[in-house]
Amino acid sequence: MMEILIAAAVGLLLSSFGTPLAIRLFSQRGYGQSIREEGPSGHHDKRGTPTMGGTVIVIAALLGFACAHLYSQTLPTVSAVLVLFLMTGLGAVGFLDDFIKIYKQRSLGLRSGAKALGQLVVGAVFAVLVTRFPNAYLITPAETRLSFLRDFGPSVGIIGFTIWVLIMIVGFSNAVNLTDGLDGLASGATGVVLGSYVLIGNWQLRNNCTTQLGPNCYWVRDPLDLAVVAAAVLGALVGFLWWNAPPAKIFMGDTGSLALGGVLAGLAITTRTQLLLIILAGMCVLITMSVIIQVGFFKMTGKRVFRMAPLQHHFELSGWAETTIVVRFWLIAGLCAAAGLGLFYVEWMPKS
Repeated sequence: MMEILIAAAVGLLLSSFGTPLAIRLFSQRGYGQSIREEGPSGHHDKRGTPTMGGTVIVIAALLGFACAHLYSQTLPTVSAVLVLFLMTGLGAVGFLDDFIKIYKQRSLGLRSGAKALGQLVVGAVFAVLVTRFPNAYLITPAETRLSFLRDFGPSVGIIGFTIWVLIMIVGFSNAVNLTDGLDGLASGATGVVLGSYVLIGNWQLRNNCTTQLGPNCYWVRDPLDLAVVAAAVLGALVGFLWWNAPPAKIFMGDTGSLALGGVLAGLAITTRTQLLLIILAGMCVLITMSVIIQVGFFKMTGKRVFRMAPLQHHFELSGWAETTIVVRFWLIAGLCAAAGLGLFYVEWMPKS
C-alpha cells in the first residue's frame, strides 16, 4: 500500500512546486490563454493567463508513478503502462492544440478533424494492446466485453470492442475538456473520480480472484498498479489545483483536460468498470449532455434551451458568481462519485 501513498505524495509535491515554475516560464514566453469573443464577458479579464499547465500534471504523475516503483523495486505492470500511455498520448494531442492557439493567438487550435484523428490514433493503439499481454493466470488488461461493476455478457469481438473503447476515450476526453470552462472546475470534478479509482483498485486487490477465489472476486490483471496510477495523477492534480483554484494563476489547457479524460477512460477499461464511469464522472457527463441538447435543439427549432452551453456558462449568464458555480458543481461531482462507489460496494456484498 505504500506505493499508493508515495505516488500520491511525489505527484503532489512535484506539482505544487512545479506549477509556479511553469507559471513563471510560460508568462515569460507569452504562453497566455486566448478568450473567445462570444464567451461570457467576465472571462475577458482572464486573457493572457498562462495555459498548458496540464504538462505539469502529466510530468508530475509520471514521476510519482516511477518513484513508487523505485521504492517497491518492481517493474511497472502492463495495465498501468497502457493507461499512462493513453494519458500521455492524449496530453500530447492537447499540447499541440494549446501551442497552436498560443502561436497564432486565437481561441481555436488544431482543426477539429486533426484533433479527432490524434485522439483516435492514440485510442486505437490502446484498444488493440489492452486485450493482449496475458499474465500467468491468462488475465489480460481488458476483455472484449462490456463492463459495469465487472465484465458481463458475451464478447463483442475485437472490432466492436475497439469501436467502443474509442467512443469512451474520445467521449470522456472531450467531456473533461468541456468541463474545463471555469477556474478549478475540471480539476475538482476529475479529482473525485480519480480518488474513487484509488479505492476501487485497492478493493479489487483485496478481493482478487488470483489470491482470494470467491463468488464476488474480481478478475482484474493489475489492480494495485492501477490504484498507484490513479493516486499519482490525483496527487499531481491536487498540487495543480492549488494554483488553478479561483482566481486561477494558470489553466490546464487541452493538454491537461484531454490527458485527464484519457486516464479516466483507461482506468475504467482496465478495472472493468466502463459503464460505472458514467456515474462516477456524472458531472462531466451532465455538462457534455448540455452541449448535445443545446446543439440538437437549436438545429431542430432554431431556439436555445440554455443561455449558453456548456452548462456552467448558463449559470454564469444567470448571474451566479464563478466560485459559487465551481463549488456547487464540485458538490454534485462528489455526490456522483459517492453514488458510483456505493453501487460498486453493494454489488460486491455477499448475498444472504
